[in-house]
Amino acid sequence: MLPHLNFAESNIDFLGKRRVTLVISAVLIILSLVMLATRGINFGIDFTGGTLVEVGYPEAVELDPIREVITEGGFEGAQVQTFGTARDVLIRLPPSEDEDVDEAALSNQVMQLLEAGGPEGADLRRVDFVGPSVGEELREQGGLAMLYALAGILIYVAVRFEWRFAAGSVLALVHDVVITLGIFSLLQLEFDLGVLAAILAVIGYSLNDTIVVYDRIRENFRILRKQGTEFVMNNAVNKTLARTIVTSMTTLLVLFALFFLGGAALQNFSVALIIGVLVGTYSSIFIAATAALMLGVDRQVLLPVKREGADEEDSTP
Repeated sequence: MLPHLNFAESNIDFLGKRRVTLVISAVLIILSLVMLATRGINFGIDFTGGTLVEVGYPEAVELDPIREVITEGGFEGAQVQTFGTARDVLIRLPPSEDEDVDEAALSNQVMQLLEAGGPEGADLRRVDFVGPSVGEELREQGGLAMLYALAGILIYVAVRFEWRFAAGSVLALVHDVVITLGIFSLLQLEFDLGVLAAILAVIGYSLNDTIVVYDRIRENFRILRKQGTEFVMNNAVNKTLARTIVTSMTTLLVLFALFFLGGAALQNFSVALIIGVLVGTYSSIFIAATAALMLGVDRQVLLPVKREGADEEDSTP
């Protein structure tokens, strides 16, 4: 029989461990930035442009003979990788300077090369083409979409709560996004439009958890009037811990099912969401309240004491 975990009655000193968690987060962010600066992001065809050819084989094939055939055929810099199974192969050709390139001609040329010198039984499944200018525009628009999302969140939370909460929530979101991108850079996973959509979904997911914690902190300051700031924030994180854990676990169950059963086309999308949910849960528990505390959120900020007799003075002609 599984033990019963009563998170509702937990009394964990999360803020007491804030120095350790801040060091862990700082190390992860620094490593992520180093990865992004040195290895970069493995942008997919959506952002780089080029031609993507999906080929199927009746049996598992080795990739090295296919790479040699494609390279010898004049496609320098082509990338060849398996797609889901060892029988499915993706061939990504670098973008052409010619915007009027014939997609059908390129795919026919690739298939002729494979039929002449590659493994037997090549079957063309799919061809996608994105021009270089379109890919560059998508990359720029994708970056702007994330910046606009963070700016909108900053404004909303500042109006809904307080500017210190807004700054804390954006810090937590930047923390989540940078670490997720750093892992993608480390593993050189392909970053396409699906992954960008997953990153934006992670921003919304993490923000939702952070707002729940901040709302509880604000409520606690009204209820626990004789307690200190650190105690009030710790209590808020503990009170929302059950909700945070249950939400994360149920979301991860769906995402793991999507990863294992959704096929290769959805793998990077689901990986981005899995990483984002894990990092977002960590930041909601350990980073959100810590950021608010470091930015000076306390009872005086949220519930300013009105000076006695101020109403009478204001009404005096």
